[in-house]
Amino acid sequence: MTGERVKVGIEGLDQMMEGGLVPRSITAIIGSYGTGKTSFALQFLWSGVLLGEHTIYISLEEREDRIFEYMSQKGWDYKQYINKFITVLKLDPLDFNLAINQIKNELPDLIRTLGATRVVIDPISLFEDLFESSSSRRQEMFRFVEVLHDQHCTVVMTSETDRDNPYASRHGLVEYLCDTVIILRYVRPNDLTEVHLALEVVKMRMSGHSREIKPYEIFQDQIRVHSEANVF
Repeated sequence: MTGERVKVGIEGLDQMMEGGLVPRSITAIIGSYGTGKTSFALQFLWSGVLLGEHTIYISLEEREDRIFEYMSQKGWDYKQYINKFITVLKLDPLDFNLAINQIKNELPDLIRTLGATRVVIDPISLFEDLFESSSSRRQEMFRFVEVLHDQHCTVVMTSETDRDNPYASRHGLVEYLCDTVIILRYVRPNDLTEVHLALEVVKMRMSGHSREIKPYEIFQDQIRVHSEANVF
């Protein structure tokens, strides 16, 4: 699929996806701790803000002030956009009924009210943790993704990896429900002299994409995906 794209704002990654994400698609960014999932999600959000798009950041882990602190550390002049193009909400995953209601029922209404075109949920794995059984988790996640597909927005979800499998999400579910899946992981050379970060676009519905594994670096003010280099 060619034509209009939603740019993540990370040049090498957008290049790997033929210009960016497919509009109104849902993307899962899966990685273990320290791989930069939140940084990728924030870059996606900020790229929309700079284009004058309304954005929503749903945090199930970090407080609102911490999210804004991350933006400040990146040198972004975010304050002029708060409550105009940026809405950040912190949900408490420990309050089961409240979190379920806010994500399932209130988020779609908020998207429509604000006319948001970019939405981040970070991390979706904490929402999945709320369900005791795999059957209820699967059922509720399927319904939630279907509701998101009905909204006029492009969604990015982050997820922790499975403890025993760095190529799968914690519950092994979002990679099947989402349109695009990006895996972030560590690469440790045999000599163990240095640890590298690498990403792979393992799935992208309605679009071609690079299937190569590419190294990336996270700097204070940007993420750089080396689409011309190979992982070694």
